[in-house]
Amino acid sequence: MVDMMGLPERFLSTSSGGGVLQHSASDGALCALLAARERCSGYTTNLRGVSERMTVYTSTQAHSSIEKGIAVAGLGRENLRTIAVDETFALCPDQLEDAIVADLRAGARPCCVVATVGTTSSGAVDPLPAIGDICRRHSLWLHVDAASYGTAALCPEFRDLFRGLELADSYCFNPHKWMFVNFDCDCFYVADRAALIRTLSVLPEYLKNKATESGAVIDYRDWHVPLGRRFRALKLWFVIRHYGVEGLRAKVREHVAIARQFAQWVDEHPQFERVAPTPLNLISFRHVAGDAASQAVLERVNQSGRAYLSHTRLRDQFVIRMSIGQTHTQLQHVQRAWELICAASRDVMTNDE
Repeated sequence: MVDMMGLPERFLSTSSGGGVLQHSASDGALCALLAARERCSGYTTNLRGVSERMTVYTSTQAHSSIEKGIAVAGLGRENLRTIAVDETFALCPDQLEDAIVADLRAGARPCCVVATVGTTSSGAVDPLPAIGDICRRHSLWLHVDAASYGTAALCPEFRDLFRGLELADSYCFNPHKWMFVNFDCDCFYVADRAALIRTLSVLPEYLKNKATESGAVIDYRDWHVPLGRRFRALKLWFVIRHYGVEGLRAKVREHVAIARQFAQWVDEHPQFERVAPTPLNLISFRHVAGDAASQAVLERVNQSGRAYLSHTRLRDQFVIRMSIGQTHTQLQHVQRAWELICAASRDVMTNDE
């Protein structure tokens, strides 16, 4: 997977890092937060608990799993700093720097930054090079969450979105989202596996064996929270074997092309507007008449039973989401969905009149 997607070589198990298949990006985030907590404390919080205030930073657009992971890791939700975003909904590095400095002055211990490549609400891409530089300067763990957009790295022309990933301490994406693998399957990578293993390893007598002691095997039980683990590798391998790398790239490119066509339809329609850029396969848009009209359009489409849309809020506005990524989705399917959306808009506007 590292070779296929052009990921940093430090994520290879033949280097200092490595990868493991997790349940989801939520599990990856939790493991990253635990490792960040331990490294920040000199690996003492597993022994005595969290005895100092450690702070974590992410954008206002980050996934809710980050807040949940902070709670589970015992860091405390009040120690999560949500950083403002720019006009594209990407994290502002200057605001991140200011927040870290303010916490240092207040006596806190900044320990981790979570950046996102493809936020859930808007598909925003945080500036990894600038964020990575800040993390290096302040010795913070950098975790990068690319749960949805990560599959796009298959295509060389989209890899610029991941520039700066070589500065990350951990990284994850979900093949079960856009790489056509059945749920659950998350690829989680670390640059320094020793930090993760030291955080999660517990070795009772009944798990001791010569292969482990000699270093002949990698005990993946020390790479995640549960002791046992599902065999997720086979289904991922079968998908890669079925499509081939070029076949997977062709699917991703087709979906991006369809998304851009949908974005063009939105831009050209007088009753709709996009509220965020469309770098890949997510289109966030709304009705120009406002929240009530946008919500009414979504509800009419969903009630038809012919298509189902989800929503979010961006800058306190009701926003409709269209994500192109299902295995067999073609332009004709998305065109029919667009026709439903337009018909719903006409009905809403007629009723208002």
